[in-house]
Amino acid sequence: MAKQIGVLGSGVVAQTLAAGFLKHGYAVKLGSRDTGKLADWLAGPGKGATAGSFEEAAAFGEIVVLAVKGTAARSALDLAGAKQLQGKVLIDACNPIADLPPEQGVLRFTTEMDASLMEQLQRQVPARFVKAFNSVGSAFMVNPDFGANRPTMFICGDDDAAKREVETILEQFGWESADMGGAVAARAIEPLCMLWCIPGLLRGEWNHAFKLLKL
Repeated sequence: MAKQIGVLGSGVVAQTLAAGFLKHGYAVKLGSRDTGKLADWLAGPGKGATAGSFEEAAAFGEIVVLAVKGTAARSALDLAGAKQLQGKVLIDACNPIADLPPEQGVLRFTTEMDASLMEQLQRQVPARFVKAFNSVGSAFMVNPDFGANRPTMFICGDDDAAKREVETILEQFGWESADMGGAVAARAIEPLCMLWCIPGLLRGEWNHAFKLLKL
């Protein structure tokens, strides 16, 4: 299992996932346009991690995590560089949320139902994309405590070996995985972000996660 993680992003989701990888013994480098804004995090929850450019983080990671706003994802990959991402597992935690206000608690997306953001991004760089971590808030991404109910993380991607690596990480992070198939399934998984946010946007209820029940 790869032990070096490059995280593209410096916001709350990127910091949360990076801290989770540190907790589980991985070496972590965050990529940012402005590493100075990570100083407090590196001295606190991110102690032991390093920071650099997007290209440096992509080069460092045996596995790369894309954790930026959906509208910034293409730019982040451009800055990381196709050469640095060639053949690597890339965990795509992005959602294509538009810079528009929600409509009755429903987020607005930049994509249509027949073309997910992940499908678009994997045509941009030659990485092995796996969708994960996009259907829950950052507070519950790492070892969430829902009592006896371990929540489900829905994943998809065209590379089965890459998905198995991500499933190992999800197990460490306290999740069960539900493999929904190829990258085309991101068309269904990305909108789970909309569903997860509705109770929060309407009623201020953010303490939940999805669970897949099977007979």
